[in-house]
Amino acid sequence: MGAAVSGDAPRVVDVHGHLLVPEAGRLAQGHPREAADAAAERLAFSAHSIEVNQKQIGRLLPQLTEVERRLADLDASGVDVQIVGPMPMHRYWAEPELAEQLTRTVNAAVAEHCAQAPDRLAGLGTLPLQHPDLAVAELERAVRELGLKGVSVSTNVDGRELAHPDFDPVWQAAAELGAVVFIHPWGCSLGARLGANFLGNTVGQPVETTLALSHLIFGGVLDRHPDLKLLAAHGGGYLPTYIGRSDHAWAERPDARGCREAPSTYLRRIWYDALVYTPTALRHLVEAVGDDRVAVGSDYPFDMGVTDGPARVRAAGLDEAATARILGGNAAALFGL
Repeated sequence: MGAAVSGDAPRVVDVHGHLLVPEAGRLAQGHPREAADAAAERLAFSAHSIEVNQKQIGRLLPQLTEVERRLADLDASGVDVQIVGPMPMHRYWAEPELAEQLTRTVNAAVAEHCAQAPDRLAGLGTLPLQHPDLAVAELERAVRELGLKGVSVSTNVDGRELAHPDFDPVWQAAAELGAVVFIHPWGCSLGARLGANFLGNTVGQPVETTLALSHLIFGGVLDRHPDLKLLAAHGGGYLPTYIGRSDHAWAERPDARGCREAPSTYLRRIWYDALVYTPTALRHLVEAVGDDRVAVGSDYPFDMGVTDGPARVRAAGLDEAATARILGGNAAALFGL
């Protein structure tokens, strides 16, 4: 475990790793909505893309489930600590009993996985957001009993936006607990328009994150819950680099005044992973949101992620203090490491 460090040496923290929980799939197997999800995937991705995805899952199974393999890969990439969350298949259609089973199964699996290397791994769970009262209870259990650092959520809840007032009790509970809410899309609501050439992921995932963040900002969620800790996957999608259009709408149109301040103000109250691929894109992200709001993110172990996240941060040519914050300081503060 060559990457692990001790004492006062700075630690490199990757905030975007994934764990596969096969038992969750078995619990959902046979449910009509599980079959409907599979049918929707066939519309949103070409047959070739689905074949590639299925082969990838089989190939990555050790990395998605085995602690020792994960640690070896972290060492190879120069990462000391990884935040591990479930694959973002939240099944927000599940009825209360099944939803509770799925949530507890996934969260227990994440906690158990991370407990095998507590100095290297910290966990994020899932929530049954479709049942807000149950979600609040499970959030408290995940943080207080299982020791998870927060939860991963998708970009909408079976068609309801994250900014819907139904979810305010969940965001309030997360703020009070100091729990991080990691926004990570699964698929794209644009469906068949992005079916060819893997556009459902390449374009669709950043679009979904952009939409979710825009709803949260324009919908006043960050006004109502100023202490909420939001972390956005994939550099926040397209929002940080085109926030000027949002500011213009807010200034010119009364129907875009759902938030108290200009939308760009809220960008600096959200955290982002640095998974934007190029030095130029990372510099643009830092300029838009601040170097205290960005952290290494690998999307481990998937092919749309990177295996050299720390090296890419260093390649951006930021000053030494900003580089150190992005490599580990920001994540350590956000997650209380």
